[in-house]
Amino acid sequence: MKNIRVYLMTLLILLTFTLSSCDVIGDIFEAGMWTALIIIIIIVLIVVWIFRKFTGR
Repeated sequence: MKNIRVYLMTLLILLTFTLSSCDVIGDIFEAGMWTALIIIIIIVLIVVWIFRKFTGR
């Protein structure tokens, strides 16, 4: 049981130094921002297209 704790602590320390959580979270939010922006643009274009269909322009 002691060996497992040593390995887990070593793994935790290794992950702490190798992974920068701020970079990961920043990349996730940036990807989400671009995805949301693209979806909003598509929705606006669809609404404009439907509006033009009903008004006959």
